[in-house]
Amino acid sequence: MTDSPLHEDQLWLVRHGETEWSASGRHTSTTDLPLTEAGEAGARALVGALAGVEFAQVLTSPRQRARRTAELAGFGHAQTDGDLAEWDYGDYEGLTTPQIQETVPGWTIWSHPSPGGESATEVAARLDRIVAKARAVDGKTLVFAHGHSLRALTARWLGLDVSEGRLFVLDTSTLSVLGVDRGAQVVRRWNVMP
Repeated sequence: MTDSPLHEDQLWLVRHGETEWSASGRHTSTTDLPLTEAGEAGARALVGALAGVEFAQVLTSPRQRARRTAELAGFGHAQTDGDLAEWDYGDYEGLTTPQIQETVPGWTIWSHPSPGGESATEVAARLDRIVAKARAVDGKTLVFAHGHSLRALTARWLGLDVSEGRLFVLDTSTLSVLGVDRGAQVVRRWNVMP
């Protein structure tokens, strides 16, 4: 696979719009929260950045916050893919990092397990399937998903361990683009507010 001079970007990432829990820093995986008013506005703001771009496939997490973001951004036809769901935090669902660190000092999703939730190995396996789907199509793939899952997906795209997702801070209602440059998987744009 080679790049054209115009940079054939391969994998476009959109983090869903703001929810009540994302605004307050609460870990949200299986809790299916709607977007806030600001989250809906942020999703609508993505329309211009995505307009006119041709995508070979458009995928979304099954969670309503991702599906609604896709819809408001002009991609109501996005195919639901469970592999894009947020990292399952298990017993830490709904808690903030400082709350978790009261009992597990130094805890982060990147460095410690989440009791009752997914392991980094499990997350890597499902996000590797997304990478494979993106590489299998001729053209661009657009995905709508979540903060930690997209950060982990980026690490996997780059051939890194899931834990290296810690290096890629990602805000709500942002666009990022991963691609290929001279045979290497690269980050072309990151955390762009429309």
